[in-house]
Amino acid sequence: MKKTVEIVWRHFRIFKLRKEEYLPSLVLLILLLFLNFLCIHHYFNDFTLLHRNYRWIFIRDFHISGFDPLTYATVSSWDLYYDVHRHPLLAFFMYIPYAVNQLLILITGVNCVQFVVAAILVLCGVYSFVFLYRIFREIIGLSRIDTLILSLLNYSFAYVMVSLMVPDHFGISMALLTFTLYVVGLQMKHGRRLKIWQTLLLFFATAGVSLNNGVKVFLAALFTNKKRFFSPKYFSVAVVLPSLFIFGLACLENYLVVIPEEQMHQDRQERLQEKKNMKTAQCFRDTTSLRNPEAIESGIQALLVKQKRQSILKTENSVSSRHTGEPIGHNGFLSWTDVSTSRVQTAIENLFGESIQLHPSHLLEDVLDSRPVIVHYSHWWNYVIEGLVVILFGLGIWFGRKSRMMWMALSFFAFDLAIHFGLGFGINEIYIMSPHWLFIISIVIGYLFKMLKGKTRIGLRVLTLCVSAFLFMHNVILIYSYLS
Repeated sequence: MKKTVEIVWRHFRIFKLRKEEYLPSLVLLILLLFLNFLCIHHYFNDFTLLHRNYRWIFIRDFHISGFDPLTYATVSSWDLYYDVHRHPLLAFFMYIPYAVNQLLILITGVNCVQFVVAAILVLCGVYSFVFLYRIFREIIGLSRIDTLILSLLNYSFAYVMVSLMVPDHFGISMALLTFTLYVVGLQMKHGRRLKIWQTLLLFFATAGVSLNNGVKVFLAALFTNKKRFFSPKYFSVAVVLPSLFIFGLACLENYLVVIPEEQMHQDRQERLQEKKNMKTAQCFRDTTSLRNPEAIESGIQALLVKQKRQSILKTENSVSSRHTGEPIGHNGFLSWTDVSTSRVQTAIENLFGESIQLHPSHLLEDVLDSRPVIVHYSHWWNYVIEGLVVILFGLGIWFGRKSRMMWMALSFFAFDLAIHFGLGFGINEIYIMSPHWLFIISIVIGYLFKMLKGKTRIGLRVLTLCVSAFLFMHNVILIYSYLS
């Protein structure tokens, strides 16, 4: 028993903060508490009330960029609110927070969901920092001051901050992905392979939150295990079986829960429409001057057809007013794609634009509501800052080109680009997905820091600090103005 406890403690010791991590973690904690306070305060009066239909209330009232408040709904009234094919285990991960919230409701008489979700986001934010800090220090081999500068750069990015204050899954994903890079980076550094049990744990944690993150675990395993990744034992047990399991689980959830609920919703809508039609028919009979029963029925049917056409037209206008591109197809997964949105403009204004520094115009608006897909900055210096980040990123790739760790991190980014830029999935709001890869920018720039020496490195430090300070002030001021 004692030996088992020691083994468990040895593996969980990775989560223990180290002495040099205390102070920067505390500073970040204060920032995250401030950001979450702004979000909680903004919605406090509406979201602390007890409701029957939490999902409808939160979706109707929550408006920060295009983030979905489904985590608020799940922690308030547990159900499979998430898309089970994209987030197959996320609802189950949220069951304990839901139970905690139910206990708090019994004690306080109000819905404490904002505080429970904020606690999760703050914890994820602190640990994503800790693991990123250790990547800089232990794997890349940077000095403490360079590590702090690059950490500041990462947490000055707009959607790193925003993702850690909104009730979506991106802040959780960021923590899991930085943890994955750190664990796999250590294995790589010490010449060890990623074991089957490690792969399984990382896969179910990351893919359970967002399915595409599971592919990144396999990419990390491929870079670490090399040819042994394809050995029959490892590939079948660590790759094929968990993939089939999580896909099968998603299909089972869809069949047992989602489809029946959708059918119930459709039946309810049909009953409501039937009542509405009966009311319309009775109103027509009471007000018409016609006396012929056949003429009355014919008039009722014409009126119902007209109302149906108006309803369809209203729905089509609502959908067409959304800023979405032309999909490859209109069925299933293909309906999520986009082949018409400009990739160049998206890269400038959203990929390396909105993700890193917020646009003051259409600030944090939803592209499915009022925000255009492409929004331009009003000042030239915003493009200078963006250009500097891109240049540092490019130089980091060049100077770190011999590092397998860097190419592994870039493979994560490349996979996201293939999904968003290649297929066009979510390209109209790609900045929302950016917490999945923004931290890779600072990791890559870390290799530039590592290679430069003397005055050149000092100049790089000053430049990076200036960029970070600008981004931090720019983004925090805009977030505060939006929420206050």
